[in-house]
Amino acid sequence: MKVAVVGATGLVGQVMLKVLEERNFPVTTLYPVASEKSVGKEVEFLNKKHKVIGIPESIEKRPALAIFSAGGQTSLQWAPEYAKVGTTVVDNSSAWRMDKTKKLVVPEINGHVLTAEDKIIANPNCSTIQMVMALAPLHFKYRIKRIVVSTYQSVTGTGVKAVRQLENERAGIQDVMAYPHRIDKNCIPQCDVFLDNGYTKEEMKMVNETRKIFDDYSIQVTATTVRVPVVGGHSEAVNVEFENDFNLDDIYKLLSNAPGVVVQDDPSKNIYPMPCSAEGKDEVFVGRIRRDESREKCLNFWVVSDNLRKGAATNAIQIAEYLVEKGML
Repeated sequence: MKVAVVGATGLVGQVMLKVLEERNFPVTTLYPVASEKSVGKEVEFLNKKHKVIGIPESIEKRPALAIFSAGGQTSLQWAPEYAKVGTTVVDNSSAWRMDKTKKLVVPEINGHVLTAEDKIIANPNCSTIQMVMALAPLHFKYRIKRIVVSTYQSVTGTGVKAVRQLENERAGIQDVMAYPHRIDKNCIPQCDVFLDNGYTKEEMKMVNETRKIFDDYSIQVTATTVRVPVVGGHSEAVNVEFENDFNLDDIYKLLSNAPGVVVQDDPSKNIYPMPCSAEGKDEVFVGRIRRDESREKCLNFWVVSDNLRKGAATNAIQIAEYLVEKGML
């Protein structure tokens, strides 16, 4: 199994290498791939040093799998070139997510849509993944009508430059900024760029991707995404309205039995999910589960996940694992 990790020197790329190791993915040959400025550098995988190569060279080696985390433009340009030589691409950017010819996959929810013919597979946005992981078992039983979500997103979602900005501000150092405002001791109600409708690109990703993953375009979704001075994971306050009424005990059971979901909910002991306890873990953590007393058939909950792992690297590798398990890779 020849595997290329495209964007191997980046924040998500480094986590991808770590997750491939931890999950014992059957890599026989690893090709760490990055931009020209990183070619020749070394990355560590399975206690060995591997030299970073460029994209054209890695395509010539015809890997079975290429996991991309190198930005949308890189994916648009090069994913089809990998596909031409028979490589299956799992892409972590937004480039292919809403392409009608490409699958958008969270394996626990809709892995069944994949076929051997799918050579470019889209990994959803980190904020979307953790929300739909918690919503899926509830949607399949009660049917979702509307979702209102507010996010509290880690600086790691922006990348190394943003983490450095936070660290520098905490140390009193003025340097290059990833955001238009300070992030330490602040919240910025903007994730990604603003669109003509007044929403950010991140907010509309949550709307459109949720519908595509559930294959239900009747679901109404509205989102407000906020960057907070946190390293470790994204948090979300979710309000969901169902078509059918629910029993709260059943909600707990459905979530507790959902693969990849962990319920942490004991207010009497101050137990609820937090990014500091989710960091480095692959699960999606749900708590503060309660009825919305202002409206019928409505539920509130809080969901937290490590955005670099289940929100990016782990989900991508789980897609590849599904393909291997089904004999498609």
